[in-house]
Amino acid sequence: MSIKKEGYKTRLVDKKLQEYLKLFSAVSVEGPKWCGKTWTSLNHANSITYIMDPAGNYSNKTRAELNPSLVLNSKTPHVIDEWQEVPGIWDAVRFDVDQNPGFGKYILTGSVTPPRKSYKHSGAGRIAIVRMRPMTLYESGDSNAVVSFASLFSGKKIKPFIADIDLVRLIDITIRGGWPQTLNLPIKKAGSISVEYINALLKNDLFNDNFSKRNSAKLHVLLRSLARNNATTVSDTTLTKDIAGEEGKGQNGNEFLLSRNSVADYTADLKRIFVIEDIPGWTPGIRSKTRIRMSPKLMFADPSLAIAALGIERRRLLNDLNTYGFMFENLCLRDLCAYAEFYGASLYHYRDNSNLEVDAIVEMKDGAWGAFEIKLGENQVESAAQTLLRLKKKVLSDGAREPSCLAVITGGGLGRKRKDGVYVIPINALKP
Repeated sequence: MSIKKEGYKTRLVDKKLQEYLKLFSAVSVEGPKWCGKTWTSLNHANSITYIMDPAGNYSNKTRAELNPSLVLNSKTPHVIDEWQEVPGIWDAVRFDVDQNPGFGKYILTGSVTPPRKSYKHSGAGRIAIVRMRPMTLYESGDSNAVVSFASLFSGKKIKPFIADIDLVRLIDITIRGGWPQTLNLPIKKAGSISVEYINALLKNDLFNDNFSKRNSAKLHVLLRSLARNNATTVSDTTLTKDIAGEEGKGQNGNEFLLSRNSVADYTADLKRIFVIEDIPGWTPGIRSKTRIRMSPKLMFADPSLAIAALGIERRRLLNDLNTYGFMFENLCLRDLCAYAEFYGASLYHYRDNSNLEVDAIVEMKDGAWGAFEIKLGENQVESAAQTLLRLKKKVLSDGAREPSCLAVITGGGLGRKRKDGVYVIPINALKP
């Protein structure tokens, strides 16, 4: 009998969490704050300990610091929420499941990846990790779910259909983001959640005991720079120059190197709290002769965070569709990543030495792969389709496996399969 919260909306990770609880003694659910980790975990649990419950002057945290085993519970599955506040809990769980074997005993939730030195054992074989993300458009109810992600890889023919969405509405749900608590808010106010997310980040999250001391003003500048370079293969050097320009400081060689190192440290911390992440470059096959540029593409966990970091609103995005295009790509990458992970697949991007670039590559466990170009408007579909066909020709000439699907993801409109085999799929028509 679970302790599911009333009003809980089913999430994509529910299936994987349920599966892992039958295979492992414990599961760690990781992801950004506010994405719904605790509610999802409660959907599969019979008891919970909130480490950061303020009751009794944070007595749960105090007990865990004195003896981590005191927050374990025999009424399983037992959730330990925000376990990373007392990293020794990880080792206590690992020790308990070694001494008392069994499946599905613990669910750990965390919004931070603690330093590896803060706990002794990796938990390999005992504790599985499930990555959770903000809601996709399918989960939030903003997709009409006409086309399944899996059907694209099966080569299924689709009849032409319309998935209309007004550009203003599309921008609004991008600003709102995939945060569960925004779904019942008036759309004009929903963006405030992401603004407060960024404010809390600057004031608190990178200034606790798990991190080196950070400068809030510099972090804010970095976040704006990251947001301007969202969904690109931006380097630390570019970010460093951007920050130097905003702060109006001339820098000599030594200062530049120090500043670049600081950028690397700050971005590493932002990845530890799941605010940003890298999408690695894709290699089409071990026999490929194509030289791949392996620099990762950076994206925010949710496009609403990038928009909040820039401090822009609907009107400015409507007047600057070039900037919104990057935010739209972030939204699509967020959803593609979640759909790929639902099937145990991985998300990559592609760029080679001839400057052929493809926004997203999804590779299944069996090696099947699909390529996706992300374009906001219908007027960009033809060039995007040609890019995908060029990629197909290139990797096939190098002996790689033929793609299972080529698709252009758009911002609404006509969905179809073209005569050349390229799908055109509005993002608001996709489901897992």
